[in-house]
Amino acid sequence: MLTTLTTSYTDTRAADLAWALGREPLPALATLDLELAGGKLQLRLLGASHQVLLEEEQGVCSETVACIAGSSTPLPLGVAKRVGDWEYEFAARVEVLSPGSFAGRAQELLALVSDHPHGLAGVFPGSPHAFTALLAQRYEGQVHWRTWHAYPQDGQLVATRTRVGVRVPVGRLGPSGELEAQTSIRRL
Repeated sequence: MLTTLTTSYTDTRAADLAWALGREPLPALATLDLELAGGKLQLRLLGASHQVLLEEEQGVCSETVACIAGSSTPLPLGVAKRVGDWEYEFAARVEVLSPGSFAGRAQELLALVSDHPHGLAGVFPGSPHAFTALLAQRYEGQVHWRTWHAYPQDGQLVATRTRVGVRVPVGRLGPSGELEAQTSIRRL
């Protein structure tokens, strides 16, 4: 789904992006609600980037990547952590492209995401290459999403990828005959 966001494009840059887990839903300019094999996923375009809300029987996982005033957690290159019963993995990279390459990459990504049933892209008024795009899927039992945040004034494209899987205890009998607990990532 492709939409024009009803907000002005502010002069932000990739270095202004912050990352957070567990934030409450922020006001969204556009949303896409998805059912992915029993889980509910909401892709949210914010005035300052994106938020993803995942809800399954294990609970809720919320990821926010946005230019948020007062945020003290910059965009990390990578994160791997346990969130409740989930294993959460996040990675980000910043690509710096020439103006011609940037325009071509922007068109390619907008076409990919806007034509995908699990994709949401928002273009900011005033620049056809200023956009935020999200694409989600369930793959091998885990929920995955990718995002792209475009900053044409600097030729920067921020790409992120996230994977969320459930950890469940796995037991085995130890030498004393007692059940020993182990953990593994269960493929949803």
